[in-house]
Amino acid sequence: MTIDPLSQLPLFATDQQLAVAIVGKDRASMWVKTVIPQLERKGFPRIDPLHDGRPVPLVRRFYEGYFGITAGFNVAAPDGKEDWNVWNRRRRVRKASDA
Repeated sequence: MTIDPLSQLPLFATDQQLAVAIVGKDRASMWVKTVIPQLERKGFPRIDPLHDGRPVPLVRRFYEGYFGITAGFNVAAPDGKEDWNVWNRRRRVRKASDA
C-alpha cells in the first residue's frame, strides 16, 4: 500500500512542498521553476496570498482533471433504447448461392 504524498501536506502548501510530493525531491527545483508557470496557464491553482500557499485540495482536483480522472462515465451518451427481442429471432441460414 502506498501513501498519497499530497494527503501528507497541510491544507495550503508551498511550491517546494508540492513539488516534492508530486515529482520527488530530486526533480522538485526544476518543477518549481519550469513546470508551475506552464501549469498555471492551464488552470493550476494560484498561491493564496492570505495563506501564502496553494490550496492542496484544488491541486489534487487539477490533476484529476488533467489526467481525465474526473471525466468518469459521463463521456459516453446512451445510444438509444435496447431491443432485447433481437436475441429471440432465428438466424437466417446462408446458402452457398448467397455468398
